[in-house]
Amino acid sequence: MARLTHTVTVAPLDRGWFEEAAGTLVDLLDGSRARADGSVLLADGRAVAGLRLLKGRHLRSGARYGEAPEPVKPGADGRVPARPGTAGATDGPSRSGTAGAGAAGGSSGPGASGRVPAPGPSATVGAVVLRAWRPAHSVEVESRVAEDGLALRLKVRLSEPRRPRALDLSLSGHRPAGGSLYRFSGRGAADLAAWWAAVDRLPSALPAARPPVTARAAHRLAKARLTVTPHPADDGSWRISVVLSVRGRWLLRPVGAVALFFARRPVERGFREAVENAAAQWNTALAELTPRHGEALRVEIADALTETEQGKTVPGGPTDAGGPTDPWGPADIGGPEAR
Repeated sequence: MARLTHTVTVAPLDRGWFEEAAGTLVDLLDGSRARADGSVLLADGRAVAGLRLLKGRHLRSGARYGEAPEPVKPGADGRVPARPGTAGATDGPSRSGTAGAGAAGGSSGPGASGRVPAPGPSATVGAVVLRAWRPAHSVEVESRVAEDGLALRLKVRLSEPRRPRALDLSLSGHRPAGGSLYRFSGRGAADLAAWWAAVDRLPSALPAARPPVTARAAHRLAKARLTVTPHPADDGSWRISVVLSVRGRWLLRPVGAVALFFARRPVERGFREAVENAAAQWNTALAELTPRHGEALRVEIADALTETEQGKTVPGGPTDAGGPTDPWGPADIGGPEAR
């Protein structure tokens, strides 16, 4: 078994600001609604960038969401070109919110023949399904992605979203055309209440006995376990200890032991660099956050949700509302103003 450890120092996150930001985000989404074309609008009428309701009723169990496709405009000959990176065809045009690739959010617009090209071997097809939306209790979502022949399923559950207390996730993947060597699974949990209790300790106190963040991964040939434990430093920053344990299974145990004997230093160096890069990204993200509160924080989060890339059309806007230039057509969401 290999056991790698590394400790980094990061800037602290203010609990009050974090919980206020989480509550504001949940309130903004809870007050949103879906248009007949699938675009999701905040209470102020602005569309959430890159998000479209593909099937079901907005913020109801079973609702399916995906990225809003970029509008495809006809060429000079009046024909609508197929989207790049796709090949093949289905039996007919598909609309958002219907069965098939369109419901997964990964199909392209109809080509000159009226057919919808199916995703090619390297295309990414994905969708997010809302399993539960209870802001006072929990939010559960499931993401399914198929890319390069690999099918992934990620489930996430957040307890007490307005003041998050725990985050649980599970991941599974397999290659339909492969055997057991192409299957893996993992689970992770973050006890946020235990995290805040750990960082509220005195710097001279012993670290928490139970890591607030744990993750496990399993494959036919190996198992891995990751733990993250915070501890306050004298200057108010956080010292984060990361421990990764990897154990081979079956015949890989003796082979892995020999390989690790010769490659331990590069492996340890790579692990340290990965942890330090993550810490640097954390510090950069916190430095960019504006410590706003109240209405100013609400405006900032709403702007972030509705911000689009320069030159792109906002879904649901005047030129992207299921009109002639939108090959997807209106989403099947149970009628206009579904929520």
